[in-house]
Amino acid sequence: MPTRQETLHTLIEPAVAALGFELWGIDYSAQGKHSKLVVYIEHENGVGVDDCADVSRQVSALLDVEDPLPGQYQLEVSSPGMDRPLYSLSHFARFAGHTITLKLRAPFEGQRRFKGLLAGVDGDEVLLQFNDEEYGFPIETIEQARVVPGFDN
Repeated sequence: MPTRQETLHTLIEPAVAALGFELWGIDYSAQGKHSKLVVYIEHENGVGVDDCADVSRQVSALLDVEDPLPGQYQLEVSSPGMDRPLYSLSHFARFAGHTITLKLRAPFEGQRRFKGLLAGVDGDEVLLQFNDEEYGFPIETIEQARVVPGFDN
């Protein structure tokens, strides 16, 4: 049975693609009246405010018709930004060589949060280098991951 994230992704992706954007990912946090759905879009030429507004109108209309979420929620459409979240193995592969933070669903060696160099992917594992060693984390064990922005002088 698909997760809520997968269901939303499947529903929203064609509308985003029809407008010429890549659906980077979706975050949904259910908190009663303060629930929030964030839709991240990407484009090779960047994403501007007008792009976000266009996608927001399209996705909002789609969600009004399909009604996949209970109750009220706030819809936000955004670029993933420099500290972009990573959702899929292809995202992790694309950002190999960058520093990332990741949070695991359950502790590994007593901790859930890690920061290190993303070494790539191997099968269904994300390879992270920290403490002078490389560790493989199955993607299903990763709750959240983000690129750490690097600023060159």
